[in-house]
Amino acid sequence: MPIALILAAGLAQSAAGAAFDFAVPPGANFDKAEFRLWYPASPAPVQAVLVLVPGSNGDGRSMADDPFWQDFAARHHLAIVACRFTDKPHDQAFIEHYVNVSQGSGQALVDSLAGFAERTHHTELASAPLLLWGMSAGGEFNYEFVAWKPDRVAAFVVNKGGIYYSALLSRAAREVPGLLFVGEKDLDSRINTIAGLFAVNRRGGALWAFTSEPGVAHAVARSRDLAAMFFADVLPLRIAGSALKPLDAQSGYVGDLRARTFQPAASAPPQTEGTAWLPTLAVAKAWAAVVTGKPFEP
Repeated sequence: MPIALILAAGLAQSAAGAAFDFAVPPGANFDKAEFRLWYPASPAPVQAVLVLVPGSNGDGRSMADDPFWQDFAARHHLAIVACRFTDKPHDQAFIEHYVNVSQGSGQALVDSLAGFAERTHHTELASAPLLLWGMSAGGEFNYEFVAWKPDRVAAFVVNKGGIYYSALLSRAAREVPGLLFVGEKDLDSRINTIAGLFAVNRRGGALWAFTSEPGVAHAVARSRDLAAMFFADVLPLRIAGSALKPLDAQSGYVGDLRARTFQPAASAPPQTEGTAWLPTLAVAKAWAAVVTGKPFEP
């Protein structure tokens, strides 16, 4: 395993929290792998790590400074790890090699968590469950990370990406709750790819929700807000110390993708095709608001 390097320790420390930077040397499927940790100013252990991954070859480390995510992390006792991944030069830049996480970039993230755990004395970071949020290639990375290490992920988001290396995931990966977003006005290739990944896995019982945002192209839009609601409701259902609890599919809600309505899973027909799985009533209502273009309920 390559030796990971701390770039800067204690970039910022205040009553509001602390930040640290970390980098991993180039690997088999990536050139740069750089990370920024932020955690609330509390000696208490964090219960999970929110991982933020930007679009193609982007530097997302400033996302750790986003007040929206810092407030969310503080309220839910989370650390934030925001990422920068880049490819080695190649002639098809729209295909991100680093999102194929089993080839090295996923281990780079795992190594960074171990390095942060050692540097900050928050030893729980090395094994803490992950919440994965990303945009475009960030969502691709998240999907492939779930395929690679489903036992590490509490919940994840796929968000309008277009390049994926895995299709039907393992049963363990299908049991990780997820939101898969597309934009109605995005490229057909992205929409069709994500719809296909969702369909084949949902038929296998995946606890996932396909979420099409009306009038949206290749943009974050409301995906961040719905994802935060989703993560907030999933956390107490999934977190048990450093372990992850399985979800009972019958305890959630099932959305009808055509009618854009939902009902309790226990009273829904048994088929999974054409449906979304949602963990709680609040998330089901928020999902319905997004897919119908209506405001969230107060």
